[in-house]
Amino acid sequence: MNNRKALFLVLILCFLNTFEIISQTIQQEQQPLTTILKRLESRYNVSFSYADNHIKNISSPLPNNTLSLEEALRILEKHTHLQFETLNNRFVVITKPQTNPPKVEQLDEVFITKYLIKGLSISKQGHLIIKPKEFDLLPGLTEPDVLQTIQTLPSVLSVDETVSNINVRGGTHDQNLILWEGIKMYQSGHFFGLISAFNPYLTEKIQVTKNGSSAKYGDGVSSVIDMQLTDSIEQKSSYGVGVNLISVDGFAKTPISKNSNIQIAARRSLTDAVKTPTYNQYTKRVFQDSDLSNTISSDETFYFYDVSAKYLHNVSPKDKFQVYGTLSKNTLDYKEQANINENTSASGSYLKQVNLAGGLSYSRHWNTKLTTTAEAYISNYNLNAANVDLANNQRLKQENEVFENTFKLHVDYSVSPYLKLEGGYQFFEVGISNFEDVNNPPFNSYIKEVIRTHSGYVEGQLSTKNQKTLLKIGARTNYISKFKTLLVEPRARFNQKFLNFFKVELLGELKSQTTSQIIDLQKDFLGIEKRRWVLANNTTIPIIKSKQASLGLHFNKNRLLVSAEGFIKHVDGITTRSQGFQNQYQFTNATGRYKTYGIDFLINKHFNNLSTWLSYTYSKNDYVFKSLNNNHSFPNNIDIRHQLSFAGSYAINRFKIALGLNWHTGRPYTPPKEFNQTQNTTINYQSSNSQHLNDYFRTDISTTYTFSIFKNKQAVLGASVWNVLNRKNIINTYYTLEDSNTVNKVENTSLGITPNFSFRVNL
Repeated sequence: MNNRKALFLVLILCFLNTFEIISQTIQQEQQPLTTILKRLESRYNVSFSYADNHIKNISSPLPNNTLSLEEALRILEKHTHLQFETLNNRFVVITKPQTNPPKVEQLDEVFITKYLIKGLSISKQGHLIIKPKEFDLLPGLTEPDVLQTIQTLPSVLSVDETVSNINVRGGTHDQNLILWEGIKMYQSGHFFGLISAFNPYLTEKIQVTKNGSSAKYGDGVSSVIDMQLTDSIEQKSSYGVGVNLISVDGFAKTPISKNSNIQIAARRSLTDAVKTPTYNQYTKRVFQDSDLSNTISSDETFYFYDVSAKYLHNVSPKDKFQVYGTLSKNTLDYKEQANINENTSASGSYLKQVNLAGGLSYSRHWNTKLTTTAEAYISNYNLNAANVDLANNQRLKQENEVFENTFKLHVDYSVSPYLKLEGGYQFFEVGISNFEDVNNPPFNSYIKEVIRTHSGYVEGQLSTKNQKTLLKIGARTNYISKFKTLLVEPRARFNQKFLNFFKVELLGELKSQTTSQIIDLQKDFLGIEKRRWVLANNTTIPIIKSKQASLGLHFNKNRLLVSAEGFIKHVDGITTRSQGFQNQYQFTNATGRYKTYGIDFLINKHFNNLSTWLSYTYSKNDYVFKSLNNNHSFPNNIDIRHQLSFAGSYAINRFKIALGLNWHTGRPYTPPKEFNQTQNTTINYQSSNSQHLNDYFRTDISTTYTFSIFKNKQAVLGASVWNVLNRKNIINTYYTLEDSNTVNKVENTSLGITPNFSFRVNL
C-alpha cells in the first residue's frame, strides 16, 4: 500500500514538473490581450501602440517572464495573428496583416501610456489623449466627464467650478476651441455649467492641446479640445444604459450592413421629475446669484437632454462617407409670485439654451501615401430668455444666436515613414445676432454681424529613424474679407529624447479668433447664462491675437513620470466686457491685453494597483488697459497664483476607489475703500483687484464596483462625494449699492457636500 502511495506521489510530482517545464515557455490560460499588453509594458519597459478595434475581444496565453521581449512577441503573433513591430527597443506597433494594402490606418504613437490614470495618455507629439471607453476613476466622478477630466491637468482649472468657465493658462472659457467631430461648439455645459454637454459613451477619443497646436486649428487662442467619435465600422453590436441622481442615458452601436453602421447616444435629466440631493445642491449653487434667488416665492421646472448620432459607410475599400449630428438643450421655467399693493401677482419667466450641429465628410485613400478629406458642417447656438419684474411691471426679452457654416478640404501625404505633410483650405462664415426688447420703458434692439474667413494651412512632421527626434512645424493664414485683413500664424513643436528616459519639448504658436463672449449686465439672461457671443468689429471689439511659448522637460521610467514646463503667453485684443468685471470697470468699454507666465510641475507614480499624482502650477496673470489704471498693469480677474492637487486611484479586483485634494489661492476682488465707501451715489472702490479671496480647498472621493449580471455582461455601481468636508469656499465677492446708499457685500459660494450615485450596464 505504501509502495502504491509512493508511486502515485512520484507520478503526481512528475506531472507537476512537466507542467512547470511547459509553463516556463508559456502560460496556457487565455487572457484578454489588453491585460497582457499592460503586463508586458511593465515587464519590458516598452509602450504598445495600436488601434482599439484591432485588439478588441482577442485573447492569448501570457508569455512566461523568462522569455525575451522578441520571444514574447513572437508567441503573441502566433496566437493572435497580429503583427508586432519593435521600434528602437522602446515602442511596439501592433497592426493587422494588410489584406488591402491601399488602405492605411494611421496610429497615434504614445509617449506615456498611462498618464495619471488608465484612459489618459500622452502622444509622441505631446497632446493629452482621453479615451472614455478605457477610462478609470477620478476623485469626485463615477463616470467620465470630458470637461471635468481636463481640469486634472496642471494650469487648467475653473475658478467657479463649472465646465462652462474653464480657464487654461489665464484665458477665459470662450478662448478655448471646443470641437465635436471637427465642428465648433458654442455651448459646453448642462445645468448651466455643472455638467459637460457631451455624452462620453459615444466619444472614442479626445485630444487636448494647451500649446503648439496643429495649423489646421483656428479661432481659439487658448486650448484646443478635439472630441472624435468612432471612425471604424464594427461588425458586433454594443449597447449601454446608465442612471445617476441627475440623468439617465443610453447608447447603441450597431452594424447596418457589412460596410456601414450607426451610432447613437441620448441623455435626459430627471430633474423635472425627481428632486434628488444632488439636484438640490446644484440648484443652490447655480441660482444663488440669479433672479431666482431674489423672488419672494417661485416654482421652477428645469430639465436638459442631448442626442448624438453618426452614420458610417465604406463606399469602397478606398472611400469612406460619414454623417453626424448632435443636439443639446437646457430649459428653465419658473413662476414668480410677489405682493404688490396688498395683492398677490404671478408671472412666468423662462430661459432656453439650444445647441444644434451637423456635418458630413468624405475621405479617399488614393494610395498608401495620399489621403484627402472633404467636410462640411453647420453649427447653431441659441440662447433666449424672458424675465418679468412684477414690482416694476417690466418684461425683458433677450436672445443671442450664433450660426456658423464651414467647408474644409484636408490633404495628408506621407513622403516617407519619417516625413509627413498635411495641408488644406477652410472657409468659415459666422453670423451672430443679439436681440433685446423691454416694454417699460419701451426699448428694442437687434444687431447682427457676419464675418467670412478664408484659411489655408500647411504643416510638416519630421522624425528620425530611432524616433528620438520629432519636429512639427507649420503655418496658417486667415484672410478676413470684412476687414481686408491677412493674419499669418506659425506653429511649431519640437521633441528630443535623450538618455533613454528624458524628453525635452519646445512649443510655440501664434493664434487668433474673431468670436468672443461678453457681459453687458450681470443680470442678463436671468443672471444664469449672462455671457453672450459677439463678433469682432475691428474697433470696439478687436480681433483677439495670442502668442505663446513653452519649454518642458520630462522623465519617464519604471512607471514614474516627472514633468516640468515653463510657459509665457500674451493675448491682445480683449475687452473689459469680456472679462466679467464687477467693480469700477463693470460699465466701461475698453480694450487691452493680458500676459501670463509660470511653471507647471507634475509627479506621477504607478504601482501595481495604485496610481498617485501631485501637480503644482505657479502663474502670474496681469491686465494692461491703456485707458484704465493709468496704463499700469493690475491682476487679472482669474489670476490664480498657486494651484496644487494631490490624488490617488486604487483598484483591487472589481473594486476601485479614488481620493483627491484640490487647493488654490483665491481669485482677486475689489473692495470699497475703508472710509467714504460711496461717492456721488456710486461705490468708491480701492485699486482694481487689490485683494484676494481666501484659499480654496476641496476634498473629493469616488468608488465603483463591477459585477456580472448575466453571461459576459457587466454592471458598474458607483458612488461619489464632491467636497466631502463640506468646506464653504468663497469663489466670488462683489459689492452692490442699496437704495439707502449703503454698500452691500455679496459672496458666491462653491458647491457644498454633493453626493451622487450611478448604475450602469454594458451589453
